Amino acid sequence: MARRVFFSFDYNYVWKVNQIRSMTNIIGTAAAGFQDASLWEASKKKGDKEIKKMIDDALQNTSVTVVCVTYGTSTRKYINYEIEKSLEKGNGLVAVQIHHLKDQSGDTGSAGAIPSQIEENGFKAYKYTNKEALARWIEEAAELAGR
Repeated sequence: MARRVFFSFDYNYVWKVNQIRSMTNIIGTAAAGFQDASLWEASKKKGDKEIKKMIDDALQNTSVTVVCVTYGTSTRKYINYEIEKSLEKGNGLVAVQIHHLKDQSGDTGSAGAIPSQIEENGFKAYKYTNKEALARWIEEAAELAGR
């Protein structure tokens, strides 16, 4: 059975996120449904209410939220909302540091702080190594949430 996963991330790092979210048995939904640059640009013109609705819609039918951690994650505008809504619906949470992955220019970035809600709610954080490990962490988060 495929697991539906919500990927929470800063769209500025979509190149890094795309390296990890296409996995067998994982149906990934992007943060607030931002699948490409045109959706991201259009969303920036909408108000908070509309963006929160997009996040709510993207979280539907998911059982785990993967918080992709890069520099600035803990201060990203909608990170707390995405985590709070994930917890409200009973999703498992896992934080995955991806700052060390190369972007399209070949650069890596600085580490970001893990959002405090991850460990406060009994979930874990990891540094991304490979897709097999990520699949295990997703299943572990689902089990911790009873999903």
